[in-house]
Order: sequence, then structure tokens, then C-alpha cells
Amino acid sequence: MKEIYLDNNATTKVDEAVFEEMRPYFCELYGNPSSMHFFGGQVQKKVDEARRRVADLLNAAPEEIIFTACGTESDNTAIRSALELFPHKRHIITTRIEHPAVLTLCRNLSRRGYRVTELNVDGEGRLNLDELEAAVDDDTAIVSIMYANNETGVLFPVEEAGAIAKAKGAIFHTDAVQAVGKVPLDVTSSTIDMLSLSGHKLHAPKGIGALYLRKGVPFRPFLAGGHQERGRRAGTEATANIIALGKACELAANLMDDTNRRVKAMRDRLERELLTLIPNSRINGGEAERLPNTLSIAFEHVEGEAILLLLSEKGICASSGSACTSGSLEPSHVLRAMGVPFTCAHGTIRFSFSRFNTEQDVETVIRELPPIINRLREISPFGRELLAHP
Repeated sequence: MKEIYLDNNATTKVDEAVFEEMRPYFCELYGNPSSMHFFGGQVQKKVDEARRRVADLLNAAPEEIIFTACGTESDNTAIRSALELFPHKRHIITTRIEHPAVLTLCRNLSRRGYRVTELNVDGEGRLNLDELEAAVDDDTAIVSIMYANNETGVLFPVEEAGAIAKAKGAIFHTDAVQAVGKVPLDVTSSTIDMLSLSGHKLHAPKGIGALYLRKGVPFRPFLAGGHQERGRRAGTEATANIIALGKACELAANLMDDTNRRVKAMRDRLERELLTLIPNSRINGGEAERLPNTLSIAFEHVEGEAILLLLSEKGICASSGSACTSGSLEPSHVLRAMGVPFTCAHGTIRFSFSRFNTEQDVETVIRELPPIINRLREISPFGRELLAHP
């Protein structure tokens, strides 16, 4: 059974061109880029090239790119750096729908005496900038707001948020893990001080990320040790992964327009068809500006985990809008923050596309999913009521 992979916000296939670019740096060109000899020097040249490729995707300068192990490390580095730089400032601002890489850290810091403000969102997952304006003050060390939500795809007004933060002297960071490679980014005249990205979200391997650090923004490293990354991130460079990330960013830049046009058309078709074929369904964040590849759709009075299991039997890979995979039956914190009704939140499924998806993938989901929802509603008391009175 060939899989239909529609869970690309969780992770992506490594592009074969990316793999071929990194492959020689495992067994052939395995030198340490920090070494003085020619064998290490040729690896350093490829690391420098990768740094330029990542910077080009953001329209940044190469020296503004710090390689990390993942998006989580980049997020943690940004927030902890700001707090070390301004030890007299004890206030952090973020949102209720951040990725756990930010939200868990901030909540841990709140237990250590920091004051943490979690901004609300409306029913479409949109941020209220007036609430941010009221929250930021002279005690705010950092404002960390994601660029695009990983569950709904809703895009945030990052530039406006950054301007509000900087007007009060706070550092502004954005977790752009879901946005990089999917929407055009230009940090040249941006209000963004720091930006996190992750390779495995844009067809590079797992285990590589980066942190954009605007030139002139003060910084304290998270990892202390050697001189790597200009003293900003100690540890021998994961050269093969870094080279892979560079290639993936180059491909993303070259293919973005075509990819976005194609995946948005597939996403929109799937959305239209499912809303038509399945009564009592709704789009989470459907009225907001979203990533072109993301569809979060809720089916009333069915369980998301049951939908996923039955889709998996058909070879279709998606994700749920509840935390069931982590052992909890609670709806996700994102859907709770949006006020999605409990009966819909439990039946939310996220489909997320990549450039490797096809129209045939969409047709298969359109064919297989409506009977699955009907089947599950037939065995649910509330679902039977919906079927009887559509």
C-alpha cells in the first residue's frame, strides 16, 4: 500500500536533491570544518555556501545565520538570550497558541519568578494587536510570537507586533518554523530581531535548524564551549545536515511560487469538497489568512483519533486536532484558545501538503473520508442524531 502523506507540518520528506548534496559529507568529505588543513577547509567552504543559501531565503546576511540542532533549540536560545541580556527585566510576552518549544519554556520560566503574558486569539485564531500594545511595558525583555500556527496555518501580523515590541525596548522573536520556505520572508527592513527555522519542515533532514540574529542585536549563547558559529553556538558543526539545509533553502526559494500555487489549489479543492460532502463540518481559521498548504477541518460528533486510524488503514497520513497521541483526550491548546466547540475540537483533522503531493492524493481523500465520517457517526448517539437530521 502506497502512503498518501498529508502530514507535512509534522515533518517532510528529504528531497532527493538535498540528500545527494549531503551524502558525500558522511564518508568521503568528513573533515572537521574548523580544522586548519585542506581536508577540513573544503568542508568549511560548503558550510559557508550553506549559510549563504539559508540567508538568501530570508534576504539576510550570512553572518546573521547561526546553525542549531532544531527549531526548539533556536526558540530556547532566543528567549534565554534576551533574559540573560536584561536580567533586570522579568516580563515575557507570547501567545496561547505557540508551539510547545516556546510555550513550555515560558511556563517553566513563570515558575521561576518571571511574569509571562499569553496573548489571546479570536475564534479564527487571529491575534489582537491591541492586547499586545496594552501588555508590553518597560519590564518586557522579549516578545515571542509565531509567524504561522502549526495546527491551523493562520498567519500572524509579525511585522506590526515587532514594531510594538521594539517601541518599548523589547527584543522581538518569531518562531517561523512553519513559515520558512512556504511564504516569502524579507528580514532586511523587518522588525524581527530573531527568527527560528527548522530543516525538517522544508525537505531537509531532522536534526538541523537555524536562528537568524539581526546584525547589532545583542546576544548571549545558549551553549558554551568552542568557537564555532563565531562563538554564538558551541559544538562541532553537523556539516552534512548544514549542507542539506542550505540546499533545501535554495530549492525552497526557487520553487516557492510554483509550489504555493499548486498546493493551495489542492488544499482549496479538498476543503471545498469535504465541506460539501460532509455535513456539520467547519474549517478552523478559515476566515483568517493562512499558509497555502494547511487545512484544519473539524467534523462534529466524531473522535479525531478514530478518524486517523481509519484513514491510516487506507494509507492516508494526517494528524489530529486533539492531544490523543500524547496520551491525553483533551483537544489541543490551539483549538481551546480559539474557543472551538468541544464537539468539533475532538473531531479535528489537519491535512498539510508539500510539493510532493498530487491531485490523486486529494481525490483519494475525497473518496475515502466521507464514508469514514458516516461510519463513525452511525456508532455515536450524537452522530446518529446528525445523520437523522442533517
